Amino acid sequence: MHTWSSLRRNRRTRTRTGPRTRNRTRATARVTGALLAAAAMLVSACSSGSSTTSSDGPHEAALAALPRATPAALSSYYAQHLTWRDCGASGFQCATMKAPLDYSKPGAGDIRLAVARKKATGKGEPLGSLLVNPGGPGGSAIAYLQQYAGIGYPTDVRARYNMVAMDPRGVARSEPVECLSGRQMDAYTQTDNTPDDQKETNALVGEFKQFAESCGAHSARLLRHVSTVEAARDMDILRAVLGDPKLNYVGASYGTFLGATYAGLFPDRVGRLVLDGAMDPSLDSRKLNLEQTAGFETAFQAFAKDCVRRAGCPLGGKGATPAQVGDHLKAFFRELDAHPIPAGDPDHRKLGESLATTGVIAAMYDQAAWEQLRDALASAMKHNDGAGLLALSDSYYERDANGHYSNLMMANAAVNCLDLPPAFTGSEQVEKALPEFEKASPVFGAGLAWASLNCAYWPVKALGEPHRIKAKGAAPIVVVGTTRDPATPYPWAKSLAGQLASGRLLTYVGDGHTAYGRGSTCIDSAIDTYLLHGTPPTAGKRCS
Repeated sequence: MHTWSSLRRNRRTRTRTGPRTRNRTRATARVTGALLAAAAMLVSACSSGSSTTSSDGPHEAALAALPRATPAALSSYYAQHLTWRDCGASGFQCATMKAPLDYSKPGAGDIRLAVARKKATGKGEPLGSLLVNPGGPGGSAIAYLQQYAGIGYPTDVRARYNMVAMDPRGVARSEPVECLSGRQMDAYTQTDNTPDDQKETNALVGEFKQFAESCGAHSARLLRHVSTVEAARDMDILRAVLGDPKLNYVGASYGTFLGATYAGLFPDRVGRLVLDGAMDPSLDSRKLNLEQTAGFETAFQAFAKDCVRRAGCPLGGKGATPAQVGDHLKAFFRELDAHPIPAGDPDHRKLGESLATTGVIAAMYDQAAWEQLRDALASAMKHNDGAGLLALSDSYYERDANGHYSNLMMANAAVNCLDLPPAFTGSEQVEKALPEFEKASPVFGAGLAWASLNCAYWPVKALGEPHRIKAKGAAPIVVVGTTRDPATPYPWAKSLAGQLASGRLLTYVGDGHTAYGRGSTCIDSAIDTYLLHGTPPTAGKRCS
């Protein structure tokens, strides 16, 4: 396992969702969606030209709002008209929008951004557009719209909003960042991510370097211009082009950082913003990765407690503690490190420690995947069949049956490595940090620490820094946090809600990554009321 994204909503993981058939489509998309979301080297924070640093240090930096007046150099972008066409997906239309590649030099060239919409379908007063983003960074918002939001959001919301998505710059259909080939990605994802000696360390560092060099070779034009700030500015052009005076938006995981950044840059243009599974922009990369590692441990302990209560749990029986379950899983990983097992893969990949770890972590995003994980672990541990865990890993990396990968991981690295300086600059720093990461998660700590190294060799220097987002003057912004969220730990939501001048924290007491559409009537009702009527939840509202 290497780079991890902040929320995934594309390559669908097939999961059993239990008796609530109402949420079956949603749950399937959310395991992906949840998969789109976050992991080791994952999160990003801010970007150049967007913050002012005080003498108190980077954690006191604040995102500065842009001037209210649109610069003359950008007027043609704000005045453009979109030509909508059939998407090939029933009920959806697509278009292409232009934005400046470099906002500091608008005349130096354009970037073409893919946009999709599904027009409001019901009665009632139209509420304009509702832009959605599933996170990543690197998740396709258009795929999320067509496969989930445009068909799975509440009927009343879809009836009154035009549902809209734009793949951010460098992602999917919007001039995607390109790096490794499918075969190279296979090698990359199978490299031992918990090196035992210098030879294995050198091999892992070599893979990180090759990944970075390949991105630099194939996407040199884009790599300096895929920051979160630029993507937020693109969203404001889209808002204007759609004819909306304010931006209405639902963002999940990394999408919360994108939405909060928009609010910080354009507080007077904030409409109804929902930030679900929130990130904390005030943290540096090392702190983000360490706290996320602890988040995955929290999620794993919840899974472990559930597993041992069920017949046939392959990691222990009734009475086994989460620590004992973790020890059994680590022992299994060690066996795979030494002796990978068959996985029935037509490309002859076997299930080794790295792919197995990715498969387990993928299932931490949504408890709907826990049964699938138990089955996959049982097949691997009892029957020497790694197919189930390999399928989970492939869903995480968005690898299809033909060996083709989406550009999720490539865009993920490109945005993260531009938004924040690297967590570590060399293998020696990782080795020193291993005890702290392993304390945060005895099961995943070592792998997540090493995965945090990949930005160290990035061909483009980071332009951003940790900062706070106040968005003073913005309308109420709903920030949603889940208490046992593995990818965006609950304290991040509390922090972001506290930073935002108009932030309202909505808490889901439960498991999984993000909360909207997960089955809590309390959460869904609060968010739907806000989106439809503009009434935010009461301060401190908690749901289960």
